[in-house]
Amino acid sequence: MKTTGPDATESVCPVCLKRIPAERVLQGDEVFQVKRCAEHGAFKTLIWRGEPSLAKWRRPKAPVHPELCYGTLDKGCPFDCGLCSDHRQLPCSVLLEVTDRCNLQCAVCFADAGPKGTGDPSLERISWLLERAMAAAGACSLQMSGGEPTLRDDLPEIVEAARRIGFSFIQVNTNGLRLASDRAYAQRLQAAGLSSVFLQFDGVDDEIYRTLRGRALLEQKLLAVRNAGEAGLGVVFVPTLVRGVNTEAVGAIVRQALQLAPVVRGIHFQPVSYFGRFPEEECGADRFTLPELMRCLQDQTGKLLKVEDFSPPGGEHAHCSMHATYVYSANGGLRPLGAAGGESCCTTECGSGGIRQTVDTVSRRWKLPPGVQFPNATSTSGSCCRGGTGPETTRVEGPVDLDVFLKEVSTRSFTISAMAFQDAENLDLERLKGCCISVISPDGKLVPFCAYNLTSREGKSLYRKQPGDGL
Repeated sequence: MKTTGPDATESVCPVCLKRIPAERVLQGDEVFQVKRCAEHGAFKTLIWRGEPSLAKWRRPKAPVHPELCYGTLDKGCPFDCGLCSDHRQLPCSVLLEVTDRCNLQCAVCFADAGPKGTGDPSLERISWLLERAMAAAGACSLQMSGGEPTLRDDLPEIVEAARRIGFSFIQVNTNGLRLASDRAYAQRLQAAGLSSVFLQFDGVDDEIYRTLRGRALLEQKLLAVRNAGEAGLGVVFVPTLVRGVNTEAVGAIVRQALQLAPVVRGIHFQPVSYFGRFPEEECGADRFTLPELMRCLQDQTGKLLKVEDFSPPGGEHAHCSMHATYVYSANGGLRPLGAAGGESCCTTECGSGGIRQTVDTVSRRWKLPPGVQFPNATSTSGSCCRGGTGPETTRVEGPVDLDVFLKEVSTRSFTISAMAFQDAENLDLERLKGCCISVISPDGKLVPFCAYNLTSREGKSLYRKQPGDGL
């Protein structure tokens, strides 16, 4: 198959990961990626469904190539990541996996983490990796990840090391179990310089957690929010969305997050991607797409959130994500800032200054401002955070008192965003080259997130180490 024109791109075969031509094909209001491998046949994957259309969502963007590349251009994308000189965006966020151990065995996991692991990298090794990341990416956002990073007792020391090296916005990706059971640990992380908690939060119904995470977890999630907030850490909910499991719960997640605002700074939805560990029989047969999420947010919140609130990204490729920013007032009002009024990442002509603006904006929005108290702080039970507490949230539009608005936006911003990660079924190399989220690999290279986690149907990975590979 040979493809040309604006809808032509390249992808990989989901069986052998060989680079092959691909095309975006519009059928009705749905867009599919269609591709053929000479050895393994044809593949067709849904990538977009309904309004706003994929064509409307596109944004022009001038490429910005990394100055320091640890990868050498040889075989071409996606095989030379490091980043290589052919990459078209600077990193806005670097993810560091500090362990491959986990205290859950989730049905879906991009890291395929488990209880045993292969051994944690030393603090000395981690410091070397952070120095490499700083040299290539500068003071971008840093995410401590895993596995479950809070299994490391020395995570506060890792945060301190990152601060010394120059990272100013440091986030931990966590399931929240340790934060729920160990208040002192949350306080140690904040004292070490942690900025924010990226909390796995899939719904407000324990049946969802039993399906996706293997057991009831809602009470622990709410306690984790309380302990993080009382330690002075802002929280961002991160739901993994699986059609038929929790796609009807997005409105309830929004309501729960707003009841816990301003400690909960926002929600970052992630439609499930099929890499790492996932039920083999699913394999992306009926994906949940970004426009569907926007419409669900509007419908399930009674238009508290609206489709027109959302904008394409400024940093990564336009087809990768969406975002909206609001101000949440003390009396329950939610006011959309809009694409023009909000500091929405960077412009369509995004250069290094735009990426720095992205980092600065995320830092301000996701950190917890000083002096913020946890809602219902006198209670000792996380259950007080469930529905029915706090004022009813209503949408606010129209004129605003500027002094009041500026005061509220500095402490009560609330963001809704989503990232549609790519896997071997729907990988688009045009999108991948515009990625601004990198994983620092164990050998000190910066690899775009979707390339690092790319997994074939047979379990082969291009970059992630396989069991038995060591550190």
